Amino acid sequence: MPASPPPPAVLAWRDHDPLARTLPGMSLGRIPLAPEPGAAERLWSMGARRAELDRPVDLATPGWAAARAAIDRLCLVRDLTARAVQVDWDLHLPAGPAEETWKVLSHLQPPRTVTGPTEADTALQAWRTRHYLCKLVWRQGPGFLQIRDRRWGDLRRFTADDPRYPGAVARLDRGAHHTEVAGDILEELTAEHLVLRADDLAWWLPYRVARWLQEAMAV
Repeated sequence: MPASPPPPAVLAWRDHDPLARTLPGMSLGRIPLAPEPGAAERLWSMGARRAELDRPVDLATPGWAAARAAIDRLCLVRDLTARAVQVDWDLHLPAGPAEETWKVLSHLQPPRTVTGPTEADTALQAWRTRHYLCKLVWRQGPGFLQIRDRRWGDLRRFTADDPRYPGAVARLDRGAHHTEVAGDILEELTAEHLVLRADDLAWWLPYRVARWLQEAMAV
């Protein structure tokens, strides 16, 4: 197994507002984070309401280490989005058309910049104007998983009652080698754009909502 890349870190503040962030006591400084569940919860409990990633999310550079670093940071963006914490981040994508990739990630808070593909500025503008919370969420009930997906302009709802799914999602949540998940499950999730593939890693895209903007039944 290749050496793991350095864990992510963020600059964090107690408020969204640029002026408020300059006041004494508003900065939480640079916070290194272990690439494991609970990083977003830790930031929230510290009072962070805005965070800036230490480096761009790079999905264009080949290799396991680059993929691992990118997914570690995407985990933070996803989990902070679920808590409505403002995230400042930058995204580097492979060259080529940007539309499919940005729509796959469009449930996440929009990045500051998108570089790499053709028409990146157009894709970023569309992402910013069409983004809202709860575009791609999941929940677990007794004996089933349900995913609600609005990234494509309509509501697509998927319900899985196969008992293997909770374990598969748990492995994919932080990004796992594709061989760690049953092939038929991974194929189905990939076909529905519910996982992101980076090198040999597969990563679970939906988030569980931590802060509802309206009554849960409306979402």
